[in-house]
Amino acid sequence: MTNPLQQVPLRIEAQQVGFFETPIAYCRLKDGDSLMQELEKSVRKNQQQNSGLKRSNFGGWHSDTDMLQWGGDAANKLAEAAINVAKRMTHFQEASPDSYQWQLRMWANISSAGGLNHMHAHPGNLWAAVLYLDMGDETDCSEDVGGAFYLEDPRFPMAAMHNPAVRMMGIDGQPQHYEVELQLARGNLVVFPAWLRHGVRPYTGKRERISIAMNIDAQRKSQA
Repeated sequence: MTNPLQQVPLRIEAQQVGFFETPIAYCRLKDGDSLMQELEKSVRKNQQQNSGLKRSNFGGWHSDTDMLQWGGDAANKLAEAAINVAKRMTHFQEASPDSYQWQLRMWANISSAGGLNHMHAHPGNLWAAVLYLDMGDETDCSEDVGGAFYLEDPRFPMAAMHNPAVRMMGIDGQPQHYEVELQLARGNLVVFPAWLRHGVRPYTGKRERISIAMNIDAQRKSQA
């Protein structure tokens, strides 16, 4: 006697859902030309006075992280805007974001030909951010000058240990990739979790590219 289970395929009603979203704010400054001009003046002045630091950058120039001290009103206005974006993406279980003291450190990056930033994260912070002041040669020529900003999906290194060809299908029906490059332009501000690894591809343009990076954290206000 034939077993009915061997003749009829098992029918399943399935629904794909997405969990553990990684929020990233992709912003553009409105009417920010004068602010960005002031920021660039401050960055160029500081570059003339300091040799810079070595962090994730290979080539190029990395300022100290005290730009709020020498960047003037424009730097403080940018910091306030970035913190406000971070607040909108933050939830604390026991209190509102306004119950915390928000802190920010800021620095400038100038990338010349061959410059890049190795993949890295910003430990000890809640959020990280980057603002592009000058895209360098990208607006002056039709060829690809590199320098793309990219983010790594933190889940995929574990899957790749078993099979580097595997991709998980997203709820949009498309395969998800290990890394995502963001198409950025002058005036773009990106705010993302500080633990999310990111980097910058090699830049090949002749004219220098300028960006400003930030670390954002929050500490609970002391109760009086």
